[in-house]
Amino acid sequence: MGRFPGRRQRGAGPNLTLSHDMKGVMEKIAHSLLRDMKTKPADAQIPVIVKYGKFHKRPLETLLAGTRPSRTFRIIHAAALTTTPKVIESLSRDPDVERIWPDLPVRVCLDASVPLIGAPQVWEAGYTGKGVKIAILDTGIDPYHPDFAGRIAAAADFTGEGPQDQDGHGTHVAGIAAGSGRASKRRYRGLAPEASLYIAKVLGREGAGLMSDVMAGIEWAVEQEVDIINLSLGGAPPCDGTDALSETCDVAVEKGYVVCVAAGNGGPAPYTIGPPGCAKQVITVGASTDQDEVADFSSRGPTTDGRIKPDILLPGASIISCRAKDTSLGNPVGENYTELSGSSMATPHASGIAALVLQARPELTPAQLKALLMETALDLGLSPNDQGAGRADAYAAYLEELTPVTPSPGGKGCLLRLLGL
Repeated sequence: MGRFPGRRQRGAGPNLTLSHDMKGVMEKIAHSLLRDMKTKPADAQIPVIVKYGKFHKRPLETLLAGTRPSRTFRIIHAAALTTTPKVIESLSRDPDVERIWPDLPVRVCLDASVPLIGAPQVWEAGYTGKGVKIAILDTGIDPYHPDFAGRIAAAADFTGEGPQDQDGHGTHVAGIAAGSGRASKRRYRGLAPEASLYIAKVLGREGAGLMSDVMAGIEWAVEQEVDIINLSLGGAPPCDGTDALSETCDVAVEKGYVVCVAAGNGGPAPYTIGPPGCAKQVITVGASTDQDEVADFSSRGPTTDGRIKPDILLPGASIISCRAKDTSLGNPVGENYTELSGSSMATPHASGIAALVLQARPELTPAQLKALLMETALDLGLSPNDQGAGRADAYAAYLEELTPVTPSPGGKGCLLRLLGL
C-alpha cells in the first residue's frame, strides 16, 4: 500500500497538554490518534470518526460538542467530523461516546488470469454471475464502456466529483470482476460477466479519499441490497482490525454481505497489511503471478494482533482489463483496455468468483463462502502469512460447493437475504 499522504494542518496555538486523568481517554481514543494529538497544536483541526451509543437521546450536534458532522452512519452508530485535540479529549469523557478513531487516508492498491483460476469451466456449467449484485467501491466507472452496457444498476458519488471515473482504477477493477469482454470479442472478459454492478465512487481523481468516504459507500451498498462489496483500497499498515473502517466491514459481513478487500502493496516485508485488510471477517486478498508465485509487492501478514493474513491469493500481476475514457493509467492496450498490477487487481477476482458461486448456491453465508474459497485454494507451500490458504480456484470452489452445505447460525438466512439485511 506504499505511500499515504499526511493531512497535518499547522496552527498557531501551543501543543495540547493532556490532563493527568487519562483512563477514559486511553480506553476510547485510538492509540494512533492519541499520539497524533500530543504532537498537534491545540487549535489543530483533526478529522475523526466518533462512535456513540445506540440509545443516546441527545441531539447529535449536542453530543458532538456543537460540531456539525460531515457524515453520519447507520451501519455503525458513528459520525465523521473535523475538530481540535481539546474537543476530542472532551468527547472521550462523554458516557455516550464509545470510541474515537482518526479518519485516515485510504488509496487504491496498485503496483491470462481468468483461465488460470478455472472460470471458463464454471461458465460452461451455466454460471456467469447473473442475478448477483457486486458493489465496486473505488474511483467510479466509465459508464459508456462497452463491457458494462446495460449492467450498471446504480451509482453514487461520495467525493463531490461526480460518478465518472477520472482516474481509471475503478473501471479496471469493475472489468476484472464483471466485464463482458464485448469490446475485445471476449478476450478480456471478467470473472462474472453477467453480474449486476453497483458503483460507489469513494476515491477521487487521484485515487485517494478518507475512511469516512468508504464507510459511506459501504452503507450505501448495504442499502442497495448487494451481495458482494469489493474494496480494492486501503490505508497505511500495520493494523489490528480495530479501526473504524475495519469494524464497519466486519459489521457488513455479520449482516450477511460478502466483503472482499485488497491486502495491499507493501510487500515483501511482514506486517504490511493495512486497514481494512486486517478486518477479521472479510476476505483479504493478496496478489499472485501467472506462475503461481506470490507477487513481490503483495502485502504480508501477520496483523499486529497476531492473526494470519491474507486469506487467499489471486492473480494481480500484469492484468489487462477495462480502460476508462480519457485516462492513461497503466499500460494502455488499445482504446478500451489497459494493463495494471496490484492487490487491487487480485481482489475483484475474488469478488467475481464469489458471484459465480453465489449464483449456484445463494444460500451460502459469507463465512461459508470464505471457508469454501480457502479450503479449495491451491496450496503453494509458502508461509501462511505470505499466501494465506493459497491461490483460490473458481472451478474447484464450484465443484466443492455442490456438496450440500448446512447453513450456519448468524448469517442472512432465507428471510434476511430476501430483505437484503
